[in-house]
Amino acid sequence: MKKRKYDRSAEDLGNAVGLEHMNVAVPDQRLATLFYIMGLGFTRDPYLVTGVVNMWVNMGRSQFHLPVGDPQVVRGRTGLVVPSLDQLVDRLETVRGDLAGTKFGYKAGKRHVDVTCPWGNRLRCHQPESRFGPIRLGIPYVEFDVPTGTAPGIGRFYSDVIGATATVDKAGRGRAARISVGPSQSLIFRETSKKLPAYDGHHLQLYVGDFSGPHKKLMKRKVITQESNQHQYRFVDIYDPKNGKVLYQLEHEIRSMTHPLYARPMINRDPAINNNAYADGYQDYAWAQPV
Repeated sequence: MKKRKYDRSAEDLGNAVGLEHMNVAVPDQRLATLFYIMGLGFTRDPYLVTGVVNMWVNMGRSQFHLPVGDPQVVRGRTGLVVPSLDQLVDRLETVRGDLAGTKFGYKAGKRHVDVTCPWGNRLRCHQPESRFGPIRLGIPYVEFDVPTGTAPGIGRFYSDVIGATATVDKAGRGRAARISVGPSQSLIFRETSKKLPAYDGHHLQLYVGDFSGPHKKLMKRKVITQESNQHQYRFVDIYDPKNGKVLYQLEHEIRSMTHPLYARPMINRDPAINNNAYADGYQDYAWAQPV
């Protein structure tokens, strides 16, 4: 029997063990409900932040956080995995009329659907694929547009300061730093020559294994912006560890693995189930394949 060879390095995560949520402010919860819940088919968290000033939207193990405020737009796009692109298009079509007059739109391709939220955030939706591991519903990547020449320094920041696994490649649409931030999850910082809009305050949240190590390095550079609590801190500036030059701004909410919300089970409904087409036992999404 032929002995199998394994790429053991493919299982290395580095210090970042999970991208849980992306946070963008929205001015109107009704439109947000139409888009994220009815259109995309995700699930409003039934247990936490259930009022009218913020909305937590579950998708697999990840979330969108949508506090009410002036709209925030990610400079790039968020990648999503959904179980069925055909069902997604059907749902998006049902909300088209209610979202008329906003920036909402979508375009179906062969292997993905590009969607724009009512305020201009770009989402690329994929069906489950081998490159996304066991994810059937969730956020496998977020891709950010960054200035030309910054990708290597951004890679060094995540590697040297955060302790994440980082690579820089030139494949595809230009040079990009790729950062592993969890099982089958990545942050991609792709260089562009186009002028970027000013940073508007949107943020992402990561869980890390070594919580104090990055904190000490960030404190030394005096870039910690919030000491939230025992389990969490925040920073905005991504800098090159070689010279301290700030390369990009993006607020990071860093949580320890002892945070009370780490690995919290999340409810995910099957949007194909409704009061007229209900099947007992099928109201939940099977949102991850067994490993």
